[in-house]
Amino acid sequence: MQAIEARRLTKTYPGDITALDDLSFGVEEGSVFGLLGPNGAGKSTTVKILTTLSRPDSGAASVAGFDILAEAAAVRRAIGVVAQRSGLDREATGRENLRLQGQLHDLGGDVLERRVDELMEQFGLADAAGRLVREYSGGMQRRLDIALALVHRPQVLFLDEPTTGLDPEVRGEMWKEIARLTGEEGLTVLLTTHYMEEADSLASRLAIVDRGSIVAEGTPDELKRELRGDAIHVELAEAVEDGHVSAVLDRLDGVRDAVVNGVRFHARADDGARAVPGVLAALESNGIEVASVTVARPSLDDVYLRYTGRTFRSAEAESDQGAKEDGR
Repeated sequence: MQAIEARRLTKTYPGDITALDDLSFGVEEGSVFGLLGPNGAGKSTTVKILTTLSRPDSGAASVAGFDILAEAAAVRRAIGVVAQRSGLDREATGRENLRLQGQLHDLGGDVLERRVDELMEQFGLADAAGRLVREYSGGMQRRLDIALALVHRPQVLFLDEPTTGLDPEVRGEMWKEIARLTGEEGLTVLLTTHYMEEADSLASRLAIVDRGSIVAEGTPDELKRELRGDAIHVELAEAVEDGHVSAVLDRLDGVRDAVVNGVRFHARADDGARAVPGVLAALESNGIEVASVTVARPSLDDVYLRYTGRTFRSAEAESDQGAKEDGR
């Protein structure tokens, strides 16, 4: 059964900005589904629509079996949401934050107090329950954010970039907790992230989003297996014309899908180790100096490169530049 169904969602913003372009996907009950893409790809807009905070221009969707437009109140009762920005009251204690959230969901008395205790213990916050939230570390605050979203025992949990800004150790702890929620409690989770390793580690299935559209969907292993052979990543000593590098690589047997981006280029080969000497010789004979070269098995970054024609890093930079220009 599908816990989430999105069907041909579109959304535009003033200035003719297309946030979502005919976006469709489904999420099975009790699974972690990842929306992976750079900032500005449309992930947060998708979450806003599915959680009834925004309306699509066209298309339809349901969450926990309820239509997001016709049955918005029922959707809200069935979901928990952890937004990119924390909704905690920093001048209240952890316990007070949880208690208030429970009261908003019509919980009270001993039932609420037991639930607060349970969540504080579950998220490793029991010893800090009486402390003000402003005294919590970033990781503790993020765990409390998730606890708030779970106080009413939702069927579907939305996590919008839940680990952004956390250090690697804390991020790893968060991954374990998210995996536990689905493994032990059967919760359905929709996770948005721009961290490749996060999507690879947590999502049983994921969709890669680029410029408001889904360009690839499947399990992380399925998506990587589609890319035969190895990925070759080369950094040049200095930038050269893209066309010059492409012309050199096009003449090499066994090297394909070359993408040049400034001082870096990426290509694929059935046997990367065997292909590298030929790549280096061809470049050097054409006056192109190489600074470094690596060979690796396919990653989600390579999947993104294949379907969009640019690296994830360049897409992030493009999005950041666009945001600056919009701000002006």
